[in-house]
Amino acid sequence: MTHDENFAKGLSVGIIMDGNGRWAKQRGLPRTEGHKKGAEVFKELMLYANALGMSSVTTYTFSTENWARPLPEINGIMKLLAHFCIDAYNYERENIIIHFIGDKYPLNSYLKNIIRDLERRTKNNTGMHLNIALNYGGRQEIVRAAQLLAQRAKDGEIQPKDIDLDMMSNSMYTAGQRDPDFILRPSGEKRLSNFMLWQSSYSEFIDMDLLWPDFTKADFDAAITEFNKRSRRFGGL
Repeated sequence: MTHDENFAKGLSVGIIMDGNGRWAKQRGLPRTEGHKKGAEVFKELMLYANALGMSSVTTYTFSTENWARPLPEINGIMKLLAHFCIDAYNYERENIIIHFIGDKYPLNSYLKNIIRDLERRTKNNTGMHLNIALNYGGRQEIVRAAQLLAQRAKDGEIQPKDIDLDMMSNSMYTAGQRDPDFILRPSGEKRLSNFMLWQSSYSEFIDMDLLWPDFTKADFDAAITEFNKRSRRFGGL
């Protein structure tokens, strides 16, 4: 696809990858098959986002609430994540920096180790930041940031009065990255679902009435085109 060089250059996007289970159900398949198809779409579109020159993409992969799902579904998602970590050589070659954001403590040691290895292998890259939100919740992220700053105050590094918006932002998982210009949610739902609550305070919201496994590059282009038409006032006129 041919675009103006500034079509998506430098943009930061958050994506709520919604609809895998419904996609499978519509086809009489197990929910795990929807997640497999969704993972294929994810792999293709993240490479595409990097090729477009985006600065960062954060994908909502597994929330803190998703542990309530059936165990076979959870295990299937974790296996897909493990396969991604092991086979991510093309991401390394394409200069993408990969971060896993969220609480890794409940993950098994094997998954934690291969996540740590992938982050190590890509940390010196200089391309797009790909943040994979795993066992992530926006409220939990804000609580974590507050706890970090409270500990610094307790240790005498800072005073409570020193805490400001920049200090809070720099205590988030995405510290140093641009806040998302827009949040994209396929599947027709119109809510944030505890995703990037701090960072998305002035993000545009774009919902699309199709399920994530059906999402294509053309759909991604359409979302970016819609964003580029928006007038962002950040509370001004």
